[in-house]
Amino acid sequence: MTNQKTLVMGAVAYAPKVVTIWEGFKHFFEDNSLPFDYVLYSNYERLVESLFDGTVHVAWNSPLAWLRAERMGRALGKPVRAMAMRDSDRDLTSLIVTRSDSAIQTLADLKGKTIAVGAVDSPQATLLPLYHLHQQGLVAGRDFTVQRHDLLGGKHGDHIGGERDAVRALMAGKADAACLIAGNHLTFTGEGTLPAGATRILAETARFDHCNFTVAADAPVMPVSRMRELLLGMAWEDPALRPLLEMEGLKQWLPERLEGYRDLDAAVELFGFYDHEGKIICADYRY
Repeated sequence: MTNQKTLVMGAVAYAPKVVTIWEGFKHFFEDNSLPFDYVLYSNYERLVESLFDGTVHVAWNSPLAWLRAERMGRALGKPVRAMAMRDSDRDLTSLIVTRSDSAIQTLADLKGKTIAVGAVDSPQATLLPLYHLHQQGLVAGRDFTVQRHDLLGGKHGDHIGGERDAVRALMAGKADAACLIAGNHLTFTGEGTLPAGATRILAETARFDHCNFTVAADAPVMPVSRMRELLLGMAWEDPALRPLLEMEGLKQWLPERLEGYRDLDAAVELFGFYDHEGKIICADYRY
C-alpha cells in the first residue's frame, strides 16, 4: 500500500519525454505543498488495475482506460471519478481519408475495399472510425476488410506509429482508405508522410474527448483536491511550467467532463473490447 501522506499518480510511458514531464510536475506540486510521486507503466491495462489495488491514487488515463476503470469501479463497488483534463483533450474528431487520385468519392464506395486502421486498442484510429462506419451502415468484415496496424499494444493509440503505418499503407496502394485523428492528418502532412494534397477526406467522426485524470474511490480527499486546484491554476505564461505544458500538449488544464466518451463507450460495446465488469474480452489484443 502507498503512503497516504503522498499522493501517487500513475501514467503510461508512451515516450521518453514522459519522465521529463512528470519529474517537472512532481517538483511543482511539492513546491506547492503537495507531497507527490508517480509510477510509470508500460500499458494502460496495468495502470487501471493499479487504481484498485492501492498502488496509485490517480491515473492519467486514456479515454479507453477511463471506460475500463469506470466499468471496474461499478462492478467492484469502488466507483472512480474524473478530475481534470487538458484543453487539447476536448472536441476532437477522427477522419477517414482516401488518396486524392482515388475513384472513391463517398463512404458507400468503400464496400469491398480495404481500410487501414491503427492498433486494435486505438480509440482515435480504430474504434471510433469503425463505429462511425457502422453507424453509416458499413460493417467491418462484411462490407469491407480491416487492415490493422498493431504497434505497441496497451498504449491505446498514444504511440501513433500504428496510425502512421496506416496512412503509409494508403499511400503505398496497400489500402483504399485510412483512419486517423484529425490532428495527426496535419502532423503527417507537415512531416511529409502524407504529401500535401495527397488525400481526400471521406468522413469525419462525431466529436469526442480524450484523456483525463481518474481518481480511485479510496484516494485521499485533501491531496486530490489540492492536485486539482494546482492543475487548474497552472498558467501558460509561467516560464517554469510552459515547457512541461508544451511537452504534454496543452495550454491549460480544464475541469473534467464525461459526455465526450459516449461514442467510444458504444464502440467498446459494439466491438466487444471490455465487458461490463471491465474484463478484457477482445481475443487478439496483446499488450
